[in-house]
Amino acid sequence: MTKLYAGLAAATVLALIAGTGGWILLNRPTDAFSECRGGQVAGGDIGGPFTLVNAQGQTVTDKDVITQPSLVYFGYTFCPDVCPLDNARNAEAVDILEERGYEVTPVFISIDPDRDTPEVVGEFAANLHPRMIGLTGSPDQIKEASRSFKTYFKKQEDGDPEFYLIDHSTFTYLVLPGRGFMDFFRRDVTPEEMADRVGCFLQADGTAKN
Repeated sequence: MTKLYAGLAAATVLALIAGTGGWILLNRPTDAFSECRGGQVAGGDIGGPFTLVNAQGQTVTDKDVITQPSLVYFGYTFCPDVCPLDNARNAEAVDILEERGYEVTPVFISIDPDRDTPEVVGEFAANLHPRMIGLTGSPDQIKEASRSFKTYFKKQEDGDPEFYLIDHSTFTYLVLPGRGFMDFFRRDVTPEEMADRVGCFLQADGTAKN
């Protein structure tokens, strides 16, 4: 009798597990971009509205800037090596994507408002790619944009007051108009790998080719 009860109990547990598993499978949210993701974080908690200043000195919002698929990077023009290399990589990925029929906008957001005037960020962006958008702003505007994308930056206080360095995070963010943040890319991602992953998102999103 004990064995019978044990068997019934086991069968009941298995049925509950099977039922729970079925409920999870039926009710879990679907992600059309799951095969494209390389980062561990994705969703609405990264990215969002921002107000900054473009190279022409005009105040712009995220709606003015993110009008097509965009690769967004936070850095500063006086950065000795990391920022130029990362943005050059982004620009190369954009060119690869263009060869494949997709137009993607590279966006550079300065974290150094004291030195990065609209003219300076405009020149920096133009030297890297003709379609790159350079943005700066007031300290509060930049902090808000950085907070929105959960980036980190901190000015080094022990250096030359004119030629100071800034510690900062180095992620590049893929943002789609109407969808927002989709994924991020680390520094070790090659232009080809970035283009492949971005292309995966654009294909899954149904973005029309040129």
